[in-house]
Amino acid sequence: SLTGSPVILKILQNWVPRVSHYFDKEHYTYVGHRIVIQESIEHFGAVVWPGALALSQYLESNQEQFNLKDKNVLEIGAGTGLVSIVACILGAYVTATDLPEVLENLSYNISRNTQNVNMHKPEVRKLVWGEGLEEDFPLSTYHYDFVLATDVVYHHTALEPLLATMVYFCKPGTVLLWANKFRFSTDYEFLEKLCNIFNTTILAEFPESNVKLFKATAREN
Repeated sequence: SLTGSPVILKILQNWVPRVSHYFDKEHYTYVGHRIVIQESIEHFGAVVWPGALALSQYLESNQEQFNLKDKNVLEIGAGTGLVSIVACILGAYVTATDLPEVLENLSYNISRNTQNVNMHKPEVRKLVWGEGLEEDFPLSTYHYDFVLATDVVYHHTALEPLLATMVYFCKPGTVLLWANKFRFSTDYEFLEKLCNIFNTTILAEFPESNVKLFKATAREN
């Protein structure tokens, strides 16, 4: 079941319009920092989607409720790295993960935007949903206070491995923050499965972009 009443918000249009059609450099401002993101049209993961803007904005505006300072934060499906960069600026120990073919652009954006930030330097790692989790991220070593995910649910075949990955990392004490643009019936089916497994609360809605932001935590045994 879904609890809570969402805050209705607008995604702030705080970036410079695109100039190039191939490699785009988008300019954002979060937490007083100018962030420059290089996009590529070659991969879904190399474009800034609305969910990333929504979660970045929410984290900036709700630092008392979700204090990331010195917290261990994992982003799955990090894409261009915008959310991981914002989490780093907010003081988190960030691990940004995605598919191997996305990592080069992801690493470039994170390195470029955090090199002069006096915070913990983020780590970029490969993570294929549902594969090699216990080998690459053994629970005896890795515990995350927050798992962040934006626009990871769309019309693709990896929804079951994605859910399994969320379950694997979201142990008691971990907060999952998931922002997603809702387009397809499969998006709502995934949400229903999430609600069946986790205590799930809707935090905010961005009606003009169909983005919803959820908080999910493990149920007590």
